[in-house]
Amino acid sequence: MRYNRLGSTGLIVSELCLGTMTFGTDPGMFAAVAGLDQPASTALVKQALDAGINFLDTANVYTRGQSERFTGQALKDLGIRRSDVVIATKAMGSMGEGPNDAGVSRYHLMNQIDASLERLGVDHVDLYQIHGWDSQTPMEEALRAMEDIVRSGRARYIGVSNWAAWQVMKALGLSERLGIEKFASLQAYYTIAGRDLEREIIPMLQSEGVGLMVWSPLAGGLLSGKYTRGQDDRSEGDGRRAQFDFPYVDSDRGWAVIDALRAMAEAKGKTVAQLALAWLLYQPAVSTVIVGAKREDQLADNIGACDVTFTADDLKALHKVSRLPPEYPGWMLARQGSYRDEKVSPRRQPG
Repeated sequence: MRYNRLGSTGLIVSELCLGTMTFGTDPGMFAAVAGLDQPASTALVKQALDAGINFLDTANVYTRGQSERFTGQALKDLGIRRSDVVIATKAMGSMGEGPNDAGVSRYHLMNQIDASLERLGVDHVDLYQIHGWDSQTPMEEALRAMEDIVRSGRARYIGVSNWAAWQVMKALGLSERLGIEKFASLQAYYTIAGRDLEREIIPMLQSEGVGLMVWSPLAGGLLSGKYTRGQDDRSEGDGRRAQFDFPYVDSDRGWAVIDALRAMAEAKGKTVAQLALAWLLYQPAVSTVIVGAKREDQLADNIGACDVTFTADDLKALHKVSRLPPEYPGWMLARQGSYRDEKVSPRRQPG
């Protein structure tokens, strides 16, 4: 297991993070993904920690709080010292029927951090994240609430999930102007079969020193190795895609990626899923990749991605089948920028 800084902070996290969306048996909106009881959840936490994973990610809405409760109980039952694990959770989604039971208002965030801490059985989380965009709350209100949560000691760092580049950039500017806590990370969807982040978000993250936490790195199971070209009806079978066909993947590009991964996996003696995860570990903007599992063999396979090595030719081949089609202004920026690039001498190389 390798470890990275979370963005430009001093917090060190494992390159794989255990996602706990599968924890809990509540028959709510996450039922298709979840289903693990407390003993099964505890077993996965132990397996992850034993493999060197020090980062756990959950959210208040996962199985309506059960995920947080099972995560906290697992750490307690395993006797894990609080200082030996990095805990992240999120708030924004609906936790009730009332008009203020969702969103990122000061009212909701202050209520939810306390509820999350109680369920987790800890006095602070290491990363508290806004789980999505709330069109009804002024950005400054949300940011000031997150600042107060950090200053109160209930969270060490703050992050955000599923925001556009302009939204994150506006928040960073507001935080700097107000002299308050900045987002340390963005949690976002990114896979070799879905590289949309590379158009605007990843350049912004790298420019501003914001870490990237990747969710759904196997594209909702599409890159698990279960599916083959021609199996367009993903509603068949027992995989996650059969019940929850999400997130969106361009079919032509997705199958081309799967074909390339399968051939390369056979040559390396690895699995398709391991190569898909390993590709992300080679991307410089990525701080950590969130992996979730329902079975210990699935988690073991995911952890095996840490042992995959790619040659330069491997990465070129994978880039060729997975690259995004040109889009303005990207192609114009590259065209105009190349003129200036040619005026600068290449850096000296060792030897």
